[in-house]
Amino acid sequence: MFTTRPTLQGTFGMVSSTHWLASQSAMAVLEDGGNAFDAAVAGAFVLHVVEPHLNGPAGEVPILLAPAGGEVRVLCGQGVAPAGATVAHYQGLGLDLVPGTGPLAAAVPGAFDAWLLLLRDHGTKSLDDVLKYAIGYAEHGHPPVENVGAAVESVRELFETEWTSSAEVYLPGGDAPRPGALLRNPALAATWQRLLAETAHAGDREARIDAAREVWRTGFIAEALLRQSRRPTLDTSGERHTGTLTEADLADWSASYEDPVTYDWNGWTLCKAGPWSQGPALLQQLALLPAELPAYGSADHVHLLIENCKLAMADREAWYGDAAHVPLAELLSAEYNAERRALVGESASYELRPGTVGGREPRLPARAGTRGDAGASLPGAGEPTVGLGGVGEPVLGAAGEPAAVTMPGEPRVSADGATRGDTCHLDVVDRWGNMIAATPSGGWLQSNPVVPELGFPLGTRLQMAWLEEGLPNSLTPGRRPRTTLTPSLALRDGVPVLAFGTPGGDQQDQWQLHFFLAATLRAPVRGALDLQGAIDAPNWHNDGFPSSFHPRTSRPGSVTVESRMPEAVVAELRRRGHDVTVGPAWSEGRLCAVARDPRTGVLSAAANPRGMQGYAVGR
Repeated sequence: MFTTRPTLQGTFGMVSSTHWLASQSAMAVLEDGGNAFDAAVAGAFVLHVVEPHLNGPAGEVPILLAPAGGEVRVLCGQGVAPAGATVAHYQGLGLDLVPGTGPLAAAVPGAFDAWLLLLRDHGTKSLDDVLKYAIGYAEHGHPPVENVGAAVESVRELFETEWTSSAEVYLPGGDAPRPGALLRNPALAATWQRLLAETAHAGDREARIDAAREVWRTGFIAEALLRQSRRPTLDTSGERHTGTLTEADLADWSASYEDPVTYDWNGWTLCKAGPWSQGPALLQQLALLPAELPAYGSADHVHLLIENCKLAMADREAWYGDAAHVPLAELLSAEYNAERRALVGESASYELRPGTVGGREPRLPARAGTRGDAGASLPGAGEPTVGLGGVGEPVLGAAGEPAAVTMPGEPRVSADGATRGDTCHLDVVDRWGNMIAATPSGGWLQSNPVVPELGFPLGTRLQMAWLEEGLPNSLTPGRRPRTTLTPSLALRDGVPVLAFGTPGGDQQDQWQLHFFLAATLRAPVRGALDLQGAIDAPNWHNDGFPSSFHPRTSRPGSVTVESRMPEAVVAELRRRGHDVTVGPAWSEGRLCAVARDPRTGVLSAAANPRGMQGYAVGR
């Protein structure tokens, strides 16, 4: 079968990420004797530099890790709502949604501490070893991809008039970053160099990493983050607000380990983060599948997955969150899913239909029915669009033709800093069998002004919590906002075999399900999973549920497909009532994947060709 690239195979180590410099930096760590966890940390800090419009150190990251011979664990790098982040406080400011930008949207930063905890507990390399790649690219520069400059141009006026510390980094001399010219971030390089200097004599490897974590929580980094949070900042509400972060919020939080949520399907065990993420929605979609599946890629197959997704995402809205007990056992039970499966008919549903669990009636947010109107202006697009749905929609001109290609997982930005989408992804497997999947996000350059002393901004993950009391995802001090970030790890006979994930906000567990089914149900290539073929297959998504991003709209009945999907399938979907938009040929998903065959030790990897920047490396 023809694919855009080969699925890589080898025995030493494999890396796949959403940027080639991060992939190769991680591979360099493997070549230097490091393990998969060392490599992932180095790659992650490079992603902060080369994809600053998609993630940053003050963002967040869920990590799934499988140490060789050990148990799969979730490392939660999603920070909680600060103590002062109450529904009453935000409503007192006249808000009915958490702003999409600015310090009011900032949770306790989580990514940095999670990466360092991973390095301390599972890595072998020193802090200097893993930070040197990011420091080098920040200090000496790297050639940015096109979307960095496009994102900066989208917020040029905001940066020049309001967020001037961001203009100093991303509009030096008035020029936005452009391919072929080097983009530097001296302040970020200086931050990591100072961190290394301040912890140089802290003790052994582990003690030094803990000392660096303490500097983040209580030292010069914490002090600078708090100063920024207390500066009145223009956000998507059109007003200037200060944040709620305090010294205690930063000092008292740390990343933590927990067990994954799992589901067994067709001989595989899928592992996901808990319902503080949307991860179990992929498991629910698997649980809804019938015993006999339609032919892969057929209209019956696509229709079934779309309708199952709507049911799972309706349950996400009604039941998932960190502020209440989530009845996952019932949501994944055979009895519940038999009832839910019967709701899927021959025609497209336009309703949001969460289920009744254990006699408890579902409760949806009051704004859950808010719709994005067809033809409305999408922030930053500058052209009429098909609506205000999720990440991954093509931007359409007046004639209905693509006016620009905005890659899934890339933010769209308006003059007030409103953004749609974000995120990177990184997978690594090494010769010892250690495996990791991570989806870093948040703290991107459009989220908040750059902290001038540090070179990076605060995040905005609180925008995903509701300003309505009594919901599982209500804004609640000390609780995690429900995140869209959702890496995946799959086991066969209890042994880790496959790590994968994608950027794309609410679409992540749609594209990942499509990939997983394609990879596991199609014929092997060279004796292994056809990772590249599964990534390259024509993809699609729907937005028939509330977006997790400000302004929280939905597009009932919508389906966006790549133009490579067969015309007969598109016609049949329309006949069944789906509101189908045909997007560019390569516009749905930014998947990464690595695998290990436990029978032979053969490693493999593949990466997404969409956007021309994801890359897999290995040998």
